[in-house]
Amino acid sequence: MEFKTDDGAVVAVEAVAQGQPGSRLVARDGTVRATRTFEGALEGVRAAAESALRVFRDGTLRPDGVEIEFGVKFSAETGAIIAKGTAEGHLVVKLTWSPSGGS
Repeated sequence: MEFKTDDGAVVAVEAVAQGQPGSRLVARDGTVRATRTFEGALEGVRAAAESALRVFRDGTLRPDGVEIEFGVKFSAETGAIIAKGTAEGHLVVKLTWSPSGGS
């Protein structure tokens, strides 16, 4: 499947087919072209990452570093979605603290 970026570049992504009635996909030469931009497809994942970072940074744990890894699945109709289940993807959160009172 191909997404166009906001600046016109083409991003090829291996996607999940979700043949929903009324979908508006354009297929040429066996390649499905998404109806959304790549940035638009990732908007929901970006919002989820911002929310997760806010939870960990503003909570009582106060880590020095936060790493969040999302399993992401692409669909021509819905864009990027956070994958469910271990076979499709995952969410990994790594919190780190620096030792206090270093030399």
